[in-house]
Amino acid sequence: MNFALILFILVVATGIIWAFDYFWARKKRPPDAKDPWWVEYGGSFFPVILAVFLLRSFLVEPFKIPSGSMIPTLLVGDFILVNKYTYGVRLPVINKKVVALNSPQRGDVVVFRYPPDPSLDYIKRVVGLPGDKVVYRNKKLSVNGKEIVQKKTDDYLDRDRLFYTPRFVETLGSVDHQILVEADAPSFVQQSVRFPYADKCHYNSEGVSCEVPPGHYFMMGDNRDNSQDSRFWGFVPDANLVGKAFFIWFNFSDLKRVGSFN
Repeated sequence: MNFALILFILVVATGIIWAFDYFWARKKRPPDAKDPWWVEYGGSFFPVILAVFLLRSFLVEPFKIPSGSMIPTLLVGDFILVNKYTYGVRLPVINKKVVALNSPQRGDVVVFRYPPDPSLDYIKRVVGLPGDKVVYRNKKLSVNGKEIVQKKTDDYLDRDRLFYTPRFVETLGSVDHQILVEADAPSFVQQSVRFPYADKCHYNSEGVSCEVPPGHYFMMGDNRDNSQDSRFWGFVPDANLVGKAFFIWFNFSDLKRVGSFN
């Protein structure tokens, strides 16, 4: 379901009702006549729906985290806010950029349209920028020949599985963030689909190396061994970017989770 398209249709429909009543029908009614039901329900909702549409399209949009690919940074059930204008102003519904602003940086947590199926929204962390060479082999990440240091910290307890996973602090760009790496999980990466620029990725038993093409980004989840990301389905084009995630505003299971995150 394309909620942006539904909102757009509602804005157009209620806007037509409001304009028709304001500029023509209202003048034809007696001064003391009651507004007809289609004006009361249609026209009166127009300003509210328009405000929601503009806010959601150009400022911030709420999302709910559906999977554990970004644990421990984001948990299943986290409700987050996404900044819609950080990476440029885009037309709603068609998501076409009309004003270029900032570009994603390594370490940003980004919501984007899933390349194999743009009707789905995914959230991952930016690891590789256009032109970068990203290598992930034997659970170690390197970008442009420089290994990204992983500093061991306390193990993470998955309360659903009652399972402890090794946790590390990793620095991408200027962002320090936590990742999970399961020592017993295989290093081999199974390419799940053929994708554009697949020839720029090379797979072996130790992992994968990719050269990020122009206008694209390489994304990975913080839960490294439980994330379907660019290692499996390829690069994210700039046209698919939705915005930068920056705030957890609610979680039904843990109210303490409210706040910003890296």
